[in-house]
Amino acid sequence: MAGPGAWGRIHLLLLSVSAWSLISAQVVDTQTIQVPENDPIEIPCAAYASQSGTARVEWKFEKGSSIVLIYYDAKVTDPYKDRVTYTPTGIRFSSVTRKDTGKYICEVLWGTGQLSKSEVNLIVQVPPSKPVAKVPTSVTIGNKAVLTCTETDGSPPPTFQWYRDNILMPSNPKTSEKFRNSSYTIDTKTGVLTIEPVTSFDTGDYFCEAQNNVGTAQKSEAIHLEATEVNVGGIVAAVVVLLIVLALVAFGIWFAYSRGFFSKRRE
Repeated sequence: MAGPGAWGRIHLLLLSVSAWSLISAQVVDTQTIQVPENDPIEIPCAAYASQSGTARVEWKFEKGSSIVLIYYDAKVTDPYKDRVTYTPTGIRFSSVTRKDTGKYICEVLWGTGQLSKSEVNLIVQVPPSKPVAKVPTSVTIGNKAVLTCTETDGSPPPTFQWYRDNILMPSNPKTSEKFRNSSYTIDTKTGVLTIEPVTSFDTGDYFCEAQNNVGTAQKSEAIHLEATEVNVGGIVAAVVVLLIVLALVAFGIWFAYSRGFFSKRRE
């Protein structure tokens, strides 16, 4: 449990951060940097380079609704001290992981009371892993088929393509001799392939591919989709069986009445 001294330091830290947030900051630069995973990287502080004089510098990491201090009170904070070094012109990571993707904010409070800020959006490049395709194995002709492709490791997020029988499916099927008899849409961002309506030409082996220009593109396993005709014979047989059952029930009721079964039960 934290002692009185620890709680006092935390309170002072919160007061300091709150005080900085009340000062209107001048954003002097915003940029995006991409770096392969496990590589070193220096993230520059353009706000510090914009002026000269006595200044106090803070670095923050923002991801979603979370904000974490990296450099505060003239030292690197504990979560980063083993792999981050500070210089007035920026912070240097000895290596980065995919979790380091996010926004880095350098805030400089000058002796004049002016607050300058610069931001760097860091994208840690990670090649895609093998995607997972979900393909219905049987779809009735005339219905809709939805095929999905998912991949969770790639950074930046990958785009997706679909193949049928080892042939790349174009975004517009009407532009291809092979696919002009099919009707489908492909969402390259989500990896969803929608075929509507399904025809006999849509039977085949389907797989998807994920790529993000980092490393090599990755392909899923192929899954066979069979476009099937409506089973007219089965429907007719079911109707015939139902009619026979209804006829037998009707005959049973008539036979019971003719033998006086129901009248005897009433007596």
